[in-house]
Amino acid sequence: MKSYIVGNWKMNFSVGESSVYLHKLLQKTRAFRDIEVVVAPSTIALQPLSLQIDRKKIRLAAQSANAHDFGAYTGEVSCTQLRGIVDYCIFGHSERRHLFHETTKDIRAAVSAAIRNQITPILCLGETATERTFGETYDVLRDQLLSGLSEVSSEDIHKVIIAYEPVWAISTTSEAHLAAPDDVSEVVQFLRQLLTDTYGKKIATSIPILYGGSVRPSNAGAYLTIPEVNGLLVGGASLIADQFIEIIETAKRVKS
Repeated sequence: MKSYIVGNWKMNFSVGESSVYLHKLLQKTRAFRDIEVVVAPSTIALQPLSLQIDRKKIRLAAQSANAHDFGAYTGEVSCTQLRGIVDYCIFGHSERRHLFHETTKDIRAAVSAAIRNQITPILCLGETATERTFGETYDVLRDQLLSGLSEVSSEDIHKVIIAYEPVWAISTTSEAHLAAPDDVSEVVQFLRQLLTDTYGKKIATSIPILYGGSVRPSNAGAYLTIPEVNGLLVGGASLIADQFIEIIETAKRVKS
């Protein structure tokens, strides 16, 4: 199975800055058969970057999309409009769930819309610090996973990527608040078993599971060597070219 290194730029970089940064990445990144490098710029930058990108080296992702193909949804962008521009789209990120109040209904409809438009959905799952403290991690993840995939047919389920991002570990600068590799391993094994119980082992083993949560060059290798982890969803470190490239190179070493 491929490994995926996905950089989520969030609401950073102008269109010009995005272009300059992508140019630097393309210069310093070589194609590697078993590593898929993906960047998720702001929506406004996607179309111009799609004309600049070398898809043999790097693919584009949207950070979100509306579940409807078209209609009176002011300010929204649909998967139909993104079709042909991006190869991936992120759904269910904790910031979308908690800051913009996206519901499980919104997320599962959007995941289905992505597949309908030949875009690979990256479905994010993660528990908050409070949920973790009260021992609700597995209940929360089970609900987010099964509800997020409930409108995906059994024929299409292998087209989904799962990303485990514990909310309490996102954007932390404290080593004490990072997710320990052993804890991540337990969660990923739980998710893999849940997929197996729901869809069967053959399908479950074909679905990539990524880890995200304050990933940086110093810990990327530890997360990438966890069994069943098939890549990383990178936030802040993806905004710094040298750090993101170092993470990509780490993934290549681990894969080799």
